Amino acid sequence: MTEFEKGTILYVEDNPDNRNLIRRVLNAEGYAVVEASQATQAIDRLEHEKVDLILMDINMPDMDGYTLTAKIKRMEKFSKIPILAVTANVMRGDREKSLEAGCDGYIQKPIDIDTLAQQIERFITRRTNA
Repeated sequence: MTEFEKGTILYVEDNPDNRNLIRRVLNAEGYAVVEASQATQAIDRLEHEKVDLILMDINMPDMDGYTLTAKIKRMEKFSKIPILAVTANVMRGDREKSLEAGCDGYIQKPIDIDTLAQQIERFITRRTNA
């Protein structure tokens, strides 16, 4: 039994404090976390790591998460990886905009660290059982 046997999560987030918190929470739950602070770095990580799920910040300075999600979903080799939008955008229509961009789910900030692992597990389990 390895330390991170549940899977590998790519967390695309420009805020280092958020990345640190989520990495610590998910590592404690048995997930490996690969981090990217911008879109180009996220694509590079996908090219070099086996990723089971992507947590996608929507508000990033170089390319927003909607655009990056759509780009990843158009890449055949990555199109089946579940992407969960992680955002403080909670106005009417923001969830729908995330789903229209290709996200498979939506997590509001501030993130509830007590339920994050269960939310992720549903999507990873669904992918492995498909």
